[in-house]
Amino acid sequence: MQVIKAKELGFCMGVRRAVDMMEAAAGELGPIDSLGSTVHNPQVVGRLRDRGVEIISMEAVDARKPVAITAHGVGPQVLQELNDRGAQIVDTTCPIVTRAQQWAKKLTDEGFGVIVFGDPNHKEVRGILGWANGKVITMRSADELDAPLPDWMPSRIGVLSQTTETEGHFAEFVHKLLNTHMDDIGELRVINTLCNATTSQQASTEELAQDVDLMVVVGGRESANTRHLAEVSREAGVETYHVESAAEIERGWLAGREKVGVAAGASTPDTVIDEVVERLYALAS
Repeated sequence: MQVIKAKELGFCMGVRRAVDMMEAAAGELGPIDSLGSTVHNPQVVGRLRDRGVEIISMEAVDARKPVAITAHGVGPQVLQELNDRGAQIVDTTCPIVTRAQQWAKKLTDEGFGVIVFGDPNHKEVRGILGWANGKVITMRSADELDAPLPDWMPSRIGVLSQTTETEGHFAEFVHKLLNTHMDDIGELRVINTLCNATTSQQASTEELAQDVDLMVVVGGRESANTRHLAEVSREAGVETYHVESAAEIERGWLAGREKVGVAAGASTPDTVIDEVVERLYALAS
């Protein structure tokens, strides 16, 4: 059996930057608190905890300790509250997420109604919504466009995407918006806020999925970009398993397989990917 890794997989720039910043801050300042999970990967969170980074909620903020903003970012109200409490802030927001936040503010400041395509419960999306100074809604899928737009939505509409969505799903959403609500739209601005690294990983995963008998996608179950990789793989027509660690892989998955592909989300460290590859070979031998 052959195990083939996707050409693009694992840590992206934003995650690596956030992890490095938190480790450096803990080394220089002593123990720090992280406002939520640094990234949606249990191994990375565990490693940071060993280095002095503890996960807390806003209610548990202690101004005597530095507080880190995660790569997902937060809204301005959260930053203001931290400043009001006198907390020292270590801001590790991914620059690509920051760009999406800036666009949400710019569009609403200019009088556009904004639609954010993504998961309304995801931390990144909640932060983006916080920067919008006006009329904004989120939509999880193109199916939500079957309903009328809200009465308060202006005819000037801006569309953003959660940075980890897939190109295909975002394009489908924009296409359906035009097809179903053309009469409501006087001006449409579509801002590509997709992460290039995530998009490259999705393309690599799709390419590999078309050439193997089985796909194993590695990453945290709370990781949106990892879940989307699994979706891309399944949509390519290959049996796909999403695992957080090598220990979850079962021997039965490999029966009769000649080629097994491995993809990994943007918050998955190299060590975990290597462990998955090693276990696949061990179970196949």
